[in-house]
Amino acid sequence: MTPFISIVIPLYNKVLSIEKTIDCALNQTFSDFEIIIVNDGSTDGSAAIVEDIKDSRIKIYSTNNQGVSAARNYGIAKAQADYIAFLDADDIWLPNHLENLNTLLQKFPNCGLYCSAYEKQYKSIKTPAVFNNIPNTNNWTGIVNNYFESSINNAIAWTSAAMVPKSILKALNGFDESITLGAGEDTDLWIRIALQYPVAFCNSVTAIHNLQSENRISNSKTDSRQFIDLDVYEPLTKDNPSLKTYLDVNRFAIGMQYKLSGNTKMAEEYFSKTESNSLNKKQQFLMSQSATTARLIKRFQTFLRKLRINLTPFH
Repeated sequence: MTPFISIVIPLYNKVLSIEKTIDCALNQTFSDFEIIIVNDGSTDGSAAIVEDIKDSRIKIYSTNNQGVSAARNYGIAKAQADYIAFLDADDIWLPNHLENLNTLLQKFPNCGLYCSAYEKQYKSIKTPAVFNNIPNTNNWTGIVNNYFESSINNAIAWTSAAMVPKSILKALNGFDESITLGAGEDTDLWIRIALQYPVAFCNSVTAIHNLQSENRISNSKTDSRQFIDLDVYEPLTKDNPSLKTYLDVNRFAIGMQYKLSGNTKMAEEYFSKTESNSLNKKQQFLMSQSATTARLIKRFQTFLRKLRINLTPFH
């Protein structure tokens, strides 16, 4: 029987977390799904852990290491269901996650993207993501009026809390495989979807984004990553000012990564395309600091996190 939802999990060297991630998927209150695990050339025993989990809904495919975009696209191609839910191998779903996404789908059947609210977890500290212009009413569901405006602080769509119709993923050619090492391949896809289709959202937290796990690709050296090409979308900002702000906030984030790595030339290249009125005061301040000062501020931010104080430049 064809499953209603296909869960795609790319797997690369997550031996410490993959079992817990699969368990949270298997324990969903909505059970009409398959789990497609794409072992992207793991070398740490992750695949063996998956193979020891006996459940007929789990399908394992192994590929040479090509990166998370290729792994997800491979999983999409193998999926039997009409709807694809994504789950990274170190993140966690609450038991009602798929049920919430299915409720969104039934209420709003013609959307290109279905999303649930999420928390960010750093060690034992959990911080709910903050969204602009989303009602605070408990368990609110609806169509996001302006995806880009609502995503200025935190993106409405985060990969492990999103579901997309397979037909739309195929029409848009899935994740851009030229973007490497987690440098915005998901952001790029959500932009393309949000420009063409309605986005449905539920403000109840049903997923947890693990910010400290083994082998995070976002920890890769900045200069070795191929980032999203934000300039592709710049011509569309003339008629979409919130898109311009959204692109500039992402330019700021990438530029700061380059600054922290010591590549001031690339940092300035991103900053030069960023309008200051797109950024808040904290972001403008950080953009003006030297690399040395920026690194000191980053260390202070990390120290405060240990004290359960979460300072962020995004709100």
